[in-house]
Amino acid sequence: QLQLVESGGGLVQPGGSLRLSCVASGKTLDYYVIGWFRQAPGKEREGVSCISTSSSITRYADSVKGRFTISRDNAKNTVYLQMNSLKLEDTAIYYCAALMVGTVQGMCPMTELMYDDWGQGTQVTVSS
Repeated sequence: QLQLVESGGGLVQPGGSLRLSCVASGKTLDYYVIGWFRQAPGKEREGVSCISTSSSITRYADSVKGRFTISRDNAKNTVYLQMNSLKLEDTAIYYCAALMVGTVQGMCPMTELMYDDWGQGTQVTVSS
């Protein structure tokens, strides 16, 4: 069974940076698309970014384009979310999720219903 653990969250001032990590165990991430999602207080969970199995496709929500970068290191079974120029509205619990696609290429959905395995989340708070 695939298990995902997020880390790297914390308290940061506006304009600051954080790097979130999503470490997988139990199975290799080679055959999984990984998505990052977030849920702010009182709001629905939303897709932030996703990365295909080979890293050839990445997608970002409009609200984070140009500020966030997703990457993966399959050798370390880890996916990262580099978050720069953080804004107050980025405050949320951030979750990584995995979608098993096998050898299918070109998939990178931002729809949470498509993802099967989820981490427990890591809190990101942007505050002055």
